[in-house]
Amino acid sequence: MMTQKRYVVVMLALVVFAGACHKSKPPLAKPMPPPATTNVPPPPTAAPPQPVPDTTPVPPEPKIVDDPLTSSDLDAINKNSPFQPVFFALDSYDVDGAAQQVLTGDAAILKKYPTWVITIEGHCDERGTAEYNLALGEKRALAAKTYLVSLGIPADRLRTVSYGKEFPFDPGHDEGAWSKNRRAHFVVTSK
Repeated sequence: MMTQKRYVVVMLALVVFAGACHKSKPPLAKPMPPPATTNVPPPPTAAPPQPVPDTTPVPPEPKIVDDPLTSSDLDAINKNSPFQPVFFALDSYDVDGAAQQVLTGDAAILKKYPTWVITIEGHCDERGTAEYNLALGEKRALAAKTYLVSLGIPADRLRTVSYGKEFPFDPGHDEGAWSKNRRAHFVVTSK
């Protein structure tokens, strides 16, 4: 049992001794002495960079061309209207292939002049009653308006009116005149 006590005492002494060794302070870093002053000239400063010449030619300012349609009054615009009329078959308000092509061109004009407001007039030939032709003229104007809206023209820029057979474009009384009078006609009412 004595050896056990010695063993414990030796172990305690080692622990105390190891703990005492651990408490030693780490060495402090000494500050560096200032650099020795010598008569060395400062390094030369770099010259400012030279501007790179611009080799890209600047395009000339675009010439503003006065568009005669923007400077004209409404009467002059409508007298030489840029819009093409849409023609319809007898008793029809269907927008056929030819009418679609015309309306596509008219939509391009409306997109070019985004402030214009137009009235689409529906017209008929002289055959049929006044009431029938007023209703048919309204359907023709609405069909043209609907197609223009489908091409992206805002509906609030398009008005419709029906004149039926009251204002024929051709006063004749044959198919040649009647085919000209079955139409949707475009009038600029505001720009």
